[in-house]
Amino acid sequence: MLQIQNEYVLLTKGWHFMRLLEERIQQDGNVKSKDVLKVDAFLNHQMDVKLFTEMAHEWKRLFAEKPINKILTIEASGIGIAAIAGSVFDVPVVFAKKAQSINLDGTLYATRVESFTHGKVFDVIVSKKFVGPGDHLLLIDDFMANGCAMTGLIEICEDAGATIEGIGIAIEKGFQGGGQRLRDKGYQVESLAIIDSMDPETGVISFR
Repeated sequence: MLQIQNEYVLLTKGWHFMRLLEERIQQDGNVKSKDVLKVDAFLNHQMDVKLFTEMAHEWKRLFAEKPINKILTIEASGIGIAAIAGSVFDVPVVFAKKAQSINLDGTLYATRVESFTHGKVFDVIVSKKFVGPGDHLLLIDDFMANGCAMTGLIEICEDAGATIEGIGIAIEKGFQGGGQRLRDKGYQVESLAIIDSMDPETGVISFR
């Protein structure tokens, strides 16, 4: 009975946090168009570290049964959240670096990632020193739209022979389908807020 009560308390805390995050997005987010949301007031320019810590604890709860030994994210806006999560999980954090040119000398994993936000394609790299077959990874990012960044990280993990234990996203734009495509492939994707629609005229954001 005590275990059931504890699980209920944790679930209630998780639900409460997600509602608070949705309120924060509605309050401080800036809807630029039906596809573009700016959250630079607290997520990816000015960073609310207390909020990041609460996000990390929620992912810790959601992935409690997974043997995560490392966190992988992508440069640049995922680094802040991933670093806080690394502290909560007590594991190292690796970030895929955007590269102007790639010297494929056998020491790097490399892939190409299309950025929805910037409308560009980037080469990204991870050193083979930091990700390998023995790693059990949690992939983390601040935003997910069409899922291209995560797909790139997954390709790197597959090349490395590492195990993907889960994917943590702060804000997912559910209407763009990236998260669902990854769930359909069998990945555990835990997005702390999922947006269904945005109205640039009223500024109203609808959540799942």
